[in-house]
Amino acid sequence: MFKIIVIGISAGMSTAREASLKNCRSAFATSRLQGFLANFNGRVHPISPLSTALEQMDKELAHGDVAVLASGDPLFFGIGRRLLRHFGSKKVQIFPALSALQLVCARFNEPWDDAQLISLHGRDCLNFSARIIQAPKSILLTDREHNPAMIAANLLIDLAKIDADQQDIQIMVAENLGMPQEKICQGSPKEIAGQQFSDLNIIIIKNKIASNLPAHRFGLHEDDIQHSRGLITKDEVRAATLHSLQLPEYGVLWDLGAGSGSISIEAARLFPSLAVFALEKTLEGQENIRHNIKRFKLVNLTLVEGQAPEAIATLPDPQRIFIGGSGGLLAEIIARAVPRLSKPGIITVNAVTKNTKEAAPALLHAQGLIVSMSTIQVSRCFFPPAAGAVNFKPITIITGKK
Repeated sequence: MFKIIVIGISAGMSTAREASLKNCRSAFATSRLQGFLANFNGRVHPISPLSTALEQMDKELAHGDVAVLASGDPLFFGIGRRLLRHFGSKKVQIFPALSALQLVCARFNEPWDDAQLISLHGRDCLNFSARIIQAPKSILLTDREHNPAMIAANLLIDLAKIDADQQDIQIMVAENLGMPQEKICQGSPKEIAGQQFSDLNIIIIKNKIASNLPAHRFGLHEDDIQHSRGLITKDEVRAATLHSLQLPEYGVLWDLGAGSGSISIEAARLFPSLAVFALEKTLEGQENIRHNIKRFKLVNLTLVEGQAPEAIATLPDPQRIFIGGSGGLLAEIIARAVPRLSKPGIITVNAVTKNTKEAAPALLHAQGLIVSMSTIQVSRCFFPPAAGAVNFKPITIITGKK
């Protein structure tokens, strides 16, 4: 059985890889890597467009082994995954080289086992600043559009929103790794934003801001969140509410009648790539949300000043909706919000009053949603007993699924 021989290349091609290449009938590579095929006797094909290349590989594979040249480790955000999916693991043999991640960390003497990886292709592009600001160390795989200068410029904008010092961010850039034109540099976001870079680069970002954030990702206490007059979703109810929402990693969450923004804060911290919009009409609540955004450095959380349903008109369509307060406009809010909810989607209403508890299920059901309800009674005490237990009003969590 003939095979697809995938050869990873970093600084060059080893003797063993050259020997594997000699037995191949044809080879596929980018224009940049075709220079390594100067002594190859078979036919050389471009790798792009990939759909055309895969069709040609199918034809060539019927008559002999086929080589595919790839940068670094083909299984690290590379072509290896696509080839395995197309041909199956029995027909693919991979010879990896050092990945760009390994090389860039070696150049800057940075361990990489404690870093988060962000590939700026596809969905990871969403709210990448939020992910960077929430982590002490990040490694970014870039592309032509999401280059170091653009990333640094976006960071500067978002850091200004949360009153963070850009000097607490250090960006390390490696260009053309393993090639004669290799170049490395480092600097603050302001310094990097003013430079130009090769299309082939990879970035390490070290972030001192994250060291001052709570170490735990979920489970903020009421005392951690600025609020007024005890008007905050209690910890136990907040946990159950977030559970009912089944938050996605990506997408949009509306928090309508956000109060102090406690639901929004926990959601934004849990999923930095989730865009969270906290809508609040009172000046007191708005000020609390602003403070909490800056306290927890949440650039993926946006305060929306106003009241539903009017204020939701300009928001992007949500995958999740939470209604913590309706100001007596629950019917109007649900009528306007549910049609905007993506399918599948979830809306949760927390009911304290009898009117909301009775009205919300019928209103959600009328919109064609599958409705369920849970009532929570929170009682708190300490051991050994001190002043006795504190009992809070029951909360009914009403969930509608689209």
